[in-house]
Amino acid sequence: MTQQPLVLLFRGLFIAAVPLAVYFALPHYEPRLIGLFLLAAFFLRAPRKTLSFLSQHGPLAGFIVAVLGLLCLALWRSNDPVWVLAYPVAINCVLLLLFAGSLLRPPSIVERIARLQTPNLPPAAVTYTRHVTQVWCGFFMMNGGISAWTAIAASHEAWLLYNGLISYLLMGALFGGELLYRRRHVGAIVRQ
Repeated sequence: MTQQPLVLLFRGLFIAAVPLAVYFALPHYEPRLIGLFLLAAFFLRAPRKTLSFLSQHGPLAGFIVAVLGLLCLALWRSNDPVWVLAYPVAINCVLLLLFAGSLLRPPSIVERIARLQTPNLPPAAVTYTRHVTQVWCGFFMMNGGISAWTAIAASHEAWLLYNGLISYLLMGALFGGELLYRRRHVGAIVRQ
């Protein structure tokens, strides 16, 4: 069952507004209260398919839930805003674990997505989807590292600029660049 366009639009706008909401909330609310908002945002961000994928990968899901639980506990006990600012780091870590975990227990996430459109992928296309999954793993490591730096060492304005705009632009550029590359150079592989 596909989601309604308005639901998808609302989810996208909500997710994109999270860094902006955090930036404006920090001077007025305790970090632990903002953390509750971020926890809700995480579950809104995680579509049912992601939660279903987690349920199929018990140890990985347990690890992800444990890490998120420890982050929430650290935030609640310390009430330090750096834990709120680390929200994008946690999201990148979760995505990295999901993508890397799918490389260890195939099919990869990108292959699963590709099979929705082309159920009978040839072996060359499966190899390509594996490489794309590895590229996304590299992106999540780099993006998470920069997000961590902005949370720890940068101003709140720099944190907002990177996590509320630049990281989304980089993600869009990677997605769009891969799509163009695939259409120009890899389309023949999938059609074989």
